[in-house]
Amino acid sequence: MELGKVQQAAVACFAQRGFAATGIRELGSAVGLNSATLYHYVGGKEDLLLGIMNDCLSAMISGAKQALDGSTDPVRQLALLVAFHVGFTATNPSTARVTEYEMRALSPAAREQMQALRDAYEQLFADALQAGERQGSFSTADLGIARLALMEMGTGVSHWYRKDGRLSLAEVQLNFISLAMRILAVPDEFPLPPQQLPVPQVIASEPTSKD
Repeated sequence: MELGKVQQAAVACFAQRGFAATGIRELGSAVGLNSATLYHYVGGKEDLLLGIMNDCLSAMISGAKQALDGSTDPVRQLALLVAFHVGFTATNPSTARVTEYEMRALSPAAREQMQALRDAYEQLFADALQAGERQGSFSTADLGIARLALMEMGTGVSHWYRKDGRLSLAEVQLNFISLAMRILAVPDEFPLPPQQLPVPQVIASEPTSKD
């Protein structure tokens, strides 16, 4: 049994029922394992959730850094980050929701560990925003509020994006870049051409899409 398959079943259960309402027996049943065997593979239920969150947040950090590689212009950096965030969330919607909303289910020590990863990811956005403000590219009443608004909008994509929907993922990414530029009063709403949009990857914990 691959760990990824166990994580996929767990993410599907956690996303549908919530972490607290999902029992270890349900998880075992979902992957065809008894409770004892499941414990052997992943430890307790919190250990399983922690592994999922750690992998997700680590993938977000590494993916965002890769998207930024070689870029020094804050406007372009922010466009890349917004496009990556939207793309990652749309491609891994269940894992993104579990990672976003089940942080509260972790023990204090585990929550602190995952919060540090989330902070490291958000700092990439904060750095780009601060650099853009320093050089006069961005204008907004409060950079912190702008960052939270952009990230929350991007995370919300996990609730409504569909592969067979009205817009392609690239079109959704470009729309979010345009919104970000408007929020920050940047004249050029499309500083990133479509062919340079970050291409998101499906991570191991994401359940197989039914679309």
